[in-house]
Amino acid sequence: MRKAIYIFLFTGFLLVLAACSSDEASYESKSDDSSSDKEMSNVVTSDADGEAENEAATEEESSESKTESPVDATARMIIHQASLSVNVKELDKAQSNIEKKVEKYGGYIVESNIYQEDEQTSSGRMIVRIPEKNFEKFLLEAEGEAAEVLERNITGQDVTEQYVDLQSRVKSKRAVEERLLDFMSKAQKTEDLLEISVDLAEVQEEIEVMVGKMKYLENQTSFSTIELSMYENRVVVPEIESKELNTWEKTKKQLATSTNSLLAAGSALIVFFVGNLPVLLILGVIGYIVYWIIKRRLRHEPKNK
Repeated sequence: MRKAIYIFLFTGFLLVLAACSSDEASYESKSDDSSSDKEMSNVVTSDADGEAENEAATEEESSESKTESPVDATARMIIHQASLSVNVKELDKAQSNIEKKVEKYGGYIVESNIYQEDEQTSSGRMIVRIPEKNFEKFLLEAEGEAAEVLERNITGQDVTEQYVDLQSRVKSKRAVEERLLDFMSKAQKTEDLLEISVDLAEVQEEIEVMVGKMKYLENQTSFSTIELSMYENRVVVPEIESKELNTWEKTKKQLATSTNSLLAAGSALIVFFVGNLPVLLILGVIGYIVYWIIKRRLRHEPKNK
C-alpha cells in the first residue's frame, strides 16, 4: 500500500514539474515573439524610408532619361550667322530696299550706319535678325541688291545637346524644389525652416539661371543674325559754274596789282639811291681814281718798251 502511495506522489510531482516547464517555455516563446515583432517593425520602417528615397531617385533618373533621349534631326537647334560684303551702285537706295525686305520677312534691324569717307567713297553697315525659316531667302535677295559680291560667309552652331542638358537639369531642380517646399510645410523647428529656406533659395536661383540660358538659346536659334557691309564708289563730275565770270573786274584788279608792283619797285630804287647817295659818291670817286691810274699806266707802257 505504501509503495502505491509513493508511486502516486512521484507521478504527481513529475506532472507538476512538466506543467511548470511548459509555462516557462510558453513565456519565453511569447517574449521572443514580441522582440521579433519589434525588430520587424523597425525593419519595415527603415525599408519604407529607403523606398521613399529610392522612389525620389528613380523619379529623377526617369525624368533625366526621358529628356536625354536623342533629338530628331529635324528638331535640332542651330544658331545661324552670316556676313555679306558687297559693292552697290546707290547706297541709299540699296539700304532702303534692305530695310523693306527685313520688314517683309518679319525681322528687325539691330544696327544701321552710313559712313561718308570722301566725295567719291561711302559705305554702310547693317546688322539685322531674320526668322530662321526665311534666312536663305533673305540672304539671296540681299545679294540681288549688290553690283558685286565681295565676300559671303555663313556659320552654324549646333546647340541641341546644350539645350537638352539644360532642360533635364531644370526638371531635376524643379523636383528638388517641390520636395524642399514639402519639407518646409512640414517643418516644425525654426532651425530646420531656415536651413530649408537657404537650400530652396539656392535651387531657385540655379533654376532662374538655367531658364535664362534656355531662353537665350531659343532666341538665337529662332532668329538668324546677318551682318551687311555695303560700299559705294562713284565718279564725281565737276559742274560748270553758272556765276558771272567778272572779266572786267578781274582785269582792273590785275592792272592795279601790276601798277602797284612797278611803283613799289621804283620807289624802292629811289629810296636806295637817294638814301645811299653819300656812299655812292665816295664809291664813284674811288672808282674814277682807280680808273684814271689804270688808264695812265696803260699809256706809258709802249714808250718804255
